[in-house]
Amino acid sequence: MKGNPPKNTGGRIRGRVRAAPGGKDYELAVIGSGPAGYAAAIYGARMGLSVLMVGEVPGGTILFTGAVENYPGFVSIPGRELARQLENHALDYDIDLLIDRVDRITLSRERFMVITGKKSFRARAVILATGARAKKLQVSGEKELTGNGVSYCAICDGPSFRGKNIALVGGGDSAVKEAVYAAQFARKVYVINNEKTLRSENRHEILLEKAIMARRVEVINDNEVERIMGIDSVTGLVLKKNHLGNKRLRVRGVLIYIGVVPNSELARDLGVKVNRAGEVIVNPRCETNIAGCYAAGDVTNGGWRQAIIAVSQGATAAYHAYHYCRRI
Repeated sequence: MKGNPPKNTGGRIRGRVRAAPGGKDYELAVIGSGPAGYAAAIYGARMGLSVLMVGEVPGGTILFTGAVENYPGFVSIPGRELARQLENHALDYDIDLLIDRVDRITLSRERFMVITGKKSFRARAVILATGARAKKLQVSGEKELTGNGVSYCAICDGPSFRGKNIALVGGGDSAVKEAVYAAQFARKVYVINNEKTLRSENRHEILLEKAIMARRVEVINDNEVERIMGIDSVTGLVLKKNHLGNKRLRVRGVLIYIGVVPNSELARDLGVKVNRAGEVIVNPRCETNIAGCYAAGDVTNGGWRQAIIAVSQGATAAYHAYHYCRRI
């Protein structure tokens, strides 16, 4: 299929892209502005659909990732730069873009109504690419000290921890990767893992071992955080088990990487089926149980949350949405 040529906007200046006017009809509405959303919008526009894209954070959560080393074509690229390139590519097409929060989506007579705070739009098909958000520890002090030493993003808040002892909670690949990154600026990083061993890719484990040998990282397995201490800022944390001779650990920051929660509230309110984990259930065509409604990326039950998979699902969803809109 021959796609429409991209609109020659230069892509770097969002103001050159048509702002989305309320009350307009579209063939496709893409909800979310991460890798899945950008891919869906690009492919939808290339196939000639009129496309609305609504997202709160251009780039999505990959914007807050350190080095991305598993996206084909880039040996290593900062997450912020990858997000910028995805955005620039999408904005070269004739896409209406709205930076806003979608409050709800309704369906009536085979038309979806996308409602934001002040605007509403109609679409024949919708792709939910709303991503996922960081899980919380749900311990005392976490909520109160968020933004004052408790963080869910090393690249965002790293400079404030420079030269200080910090704790990084988690034992998966993301946690290990961010521990290696944090060791570049922190005085020391304590990795608190509730399992007996870490779970990570070999490359990240090798880098972690180097940081451990340099005494920049110490791994505390088989333990959990019981409480985060502090009044105006983090001063330490309390562990559940006495592995260190003392359950208290003096740190000035706590980074939390224990997994994510899918942003599927819009989907559930629309009547889309989700699994026990709250992930939107899709088939290989990225279709949900509602005709004309598709989902892609970290919000789905795809199992493995990777940018390249999100992009693939976004393109797949757009392809099948095109066929749905044109009834081919």
